[in-house]
Amino acid sequence: METPLAKLELAEGAKLADFTGRALPEVFSDFDAEYRTARESVALFDTNWHAAITLSGPDRVRYLNAIVTNDIKALSEGSGTLALLLNPQGHILAELEVYALKEKLLVLTHASVRERTIETLDKFIIMDDVTLEDATDRLGSLAIEGPKAGAIFSQATGLAIEGFSEMAVADVAVDAVPCHLIRHSHFGLPGAEIIAPREKLDILWQNLHTAVHAQHGAPIGMQALNALRLEAGIPWFPVDFNDSVIPHEAALEATHISFSKGCYTGQEIVERVRSRGHVNRRRTQLKFSTQAPPAGGTKLRANGTEVGYVTSAAFSPSAGTAIGMAYLRREHNAPGSTVEFDSGTATVINR
Repeated sequence: METPLAKLELAEGAKLADFTGRALPEVFSDFDAEYRTARESVALFDTNWHAAITLSGPDRVRYLNAIVTNDIKALSEGSGTLALLLNPQGHILAELEVYALKEKLLVLTHASVRERTIETLDKFIIMDDVTLEDATDRLGSLAIEGPKAGAIFSQATGLAIEGFSEMAVADVAVDAVPCHLIRHSHFGLPGAEIIAPREKLDILWQNLHTAVHAQHGAPIGMQALNALRLEAGIPWFPVDFNDSVIPHEAALEATHISFSKGCYTGQEIVERVRSRGHVNRRRTQLKFSTQAPPAGGTKLRANGTEVGYVTSAAFSPSAGTAIGMAYLRREHNAPGSTVEFDSGTATVINR
């Protein structure tokens, strides 16, 4: 599906490419220039890979809390959290961003699992006073991030970015357009994401583009964004974790799971793995010996035996070589461990 910003992006020279079912800018002009812009100034980028769902009604918090892995009851108005939607076997059906608004919950997930996520959530509404709405077709999104993002944030909203914790959300007007503004970092630098009516997104893009340009920033494509988020160690759903893995294998237990809340779908598996103390494979970060990044799915070997596979990779200007993420067996995923692939070697840089 095409982003609602496609016409503006194509007019600016963007090359659109498929990213897990969404046509998004791969690059606007030059990867190196876009990477430096994000690192040194401020980047504007298209985040229309979301599916958006709203939950309203008096039972909305209790209902969602009983389904997902994190503590939704602990959210105060204006705050958000990451969570997972699991099947009974503990496999990851979707990653969720859950935000507590005044009279509803805003749930963002990936568009590639839109239908499955809505069907799964809907089937659990039995006796609950909850209304689920698929808001994907009426909402769009974009983001700004970088060292100078605070200046853009302040100019657009009159608020200071320092006053917002990560995943805090506020209802604001940007260029007279009502928006949900979320403090959210996509690659480890100060940043914010705007969720707004799709028909107004082009106006917001153009006006923010002007403000970003005034700070010597520019739009960036997914190629630069991918390199930046890998440098920050941020995994992406569905490329780095999906329904082929469970949360501990994906190394998400510290960010997406509450171990003190009540029951939820898949909890038995999560608790069983925690009590056992380890999994047989785990998502790790790798530094490759080659500048050319291996493709997702590339097999990794140790002493001629297959021990894992790459999920995503990109050239990192900071590292001067390719970096990426992979699943490796427990015996080979300690920092400093080296594995081979057809074009070279890879070293585990953390786990």
